[in-house]
Amino acid sequence: MFRPLLLATAGLFALSACDRSNEGASVSINADGGNVLGAINGETGEMKINVPGFQGSVKLPKIKVNAGDFDLNGVRLYPGSSIKTLNIVGDDKTGGLRVAFAAPATPAIVRDWFAQRLGKVGYQVHADGQNLIGTTDDNKPFRLELAPDGADKATGTIVISG
Repeated sequence: MFRPLLLATAGLFALSACDRSNEGASVSINADGGNVLGAINGETGEMKINVPGFQGSVKLPKIKVNAGDFDLNGVRLYPGSSIKTLNIVGDDKTGGLRVAFAAPATPAIVRDWFAQRLGKVGYQVHADGQNLIGTTDDNKPFRLELAPDGADKATGTIVISG
């Protein structure tokens, strides 16, 4: 059940976020013990699929995934953010998500923005330095790691494990 959802999610990103600019997001879907089932290289636009009964690759336009293209229970990324990598890991028993992004604000501003909004949708999170840690609304471990990227920018990674 988890695998079709993951493949549909990746397809949605690929179709809804096509962009011919020089900057793209990398996407990977891993399952069955960590094997890569599908991946899109953000630098080249190459998409590879390796599932039972089909294996192949195709070159696509680079995709760009922005704050409006992603959400956690209705909470989008900080406004103006862009996703650098999106990794989905899972099988029928476990699953996880890792999203790396760039934000146009300091780590403290991004952290506080997420803390306020995630709390309203049932996440139990608290500050841990520049980061947020806690659980999702369905009690999965959650972590938001943030680091400065220049004077008024941040890089972040959201990790949800199953």
